[in-house]
Amino acid sequence: MKKTNFDRYLEEQLADPAFASRFKQAGEAWDVALQIAAARTRAGLSQGELARRLKTSQQQISRLESPGYEGHSLSMLRRVAAALNVRVRVRFERETQSPRVAEKATRYAVKPRTKDRSRKG
Repeated sequence: MKKTNFDRYLEEQLADPAFASRFKQAGEAWDVALQIAAARTRAGLSQGELARRLKTSQQQISRLESPGYEGHSLSMLRRVAAALNVRVRVRFERETQSPRVAEKATRYAVKPRTKDRSRKG
């Protein structure tokens, strides 16, 4: 695949260890935020409905789903997971020599559930 100007710029920036560290942390926070939002959507809940289940505010759920938020606690992630009938899994992985700019695409988009109208009971 041909490199774009942005790819070249990003590779140049990633040569700076401080930038590479911040870039990696931002990607991790983004991943957590998208997973929470996807699980909530799969469960067919709005942020407000999830907040009521957790006895917290809609603003807190919005914060948890924000890619810039890095204050996720394991206890809150467990509460969210329980409310959404999913589990939390934390994985430690060996560091690679250099950060990868392009990784396999991860699908987070979730289609809302629709009622199956063919079943009438």
